[in-house]
Amino acid sequence: MGLKEDRWIREMSLAREMIAPFVDRLEGEGIVSYGLSSYGYDIRVSDEFKIFTNINATVVDPKRFDTANVVDFKGEICIVPPNSFALARTIEYFKMPPNVLAICLGKSTYARCGIIVNVTPFEPEFEGHITIEISNTTPLPAKIYANEGIAQVIFLEGDSPCEITYKTRRGKYQAQTGITLPRILKS
Repeated sequence: MGLKEDRWIREMSLAREMIAPFVDRLEGEGIVSYGLSSYGYDIRVSDEFKIFTNINATVVDPKRFDTANVVDFKGEICIVPPNSFALARTIEYFKMPPNVLAICLGKSTYARCGIIVNVTPFEPEFEGHITIEISNTTPLPAKIYANEGIAQVIFLEGDSPCEITYKTRRGKYQAQTGITLPRILKS
């Protein structure tokens, strides 16, 4: 398995729509950068957010998620409260090939401000927008800029397609298009 360079990412995105919309270069003047980078792709966060709140004093339970735990927000700048958390989604829609695994890592620009993006894999044949988990680890409110970079994706190509892909095992987040809250498969 090898790390994939920008030429490969460009070819896969243009020929197979692996990333759409695809930005062919790194955009970064006066903004948090996004677009094609040396060995990856810097993804953007949309202007839709779900900000965690304790207004209703409920328990966060991944098996029975209560939507009263989040407040919907749409705008160019999202303020994540101190020591809190928000969910967002990428602008980019992904269609992963059957022999490629991607790993999403937070951008250092945000990390240097105490804002952490959860490390998450994009499994072979996953398709959809990515739900981004953003933690504000500071005791201060934190700004997240919509339509700018939020994380970097690194692509790893296997020697052959994997036997059981996200699509063939019917992954619970397959083809998600908005901010997707926690799901548990039911029998």
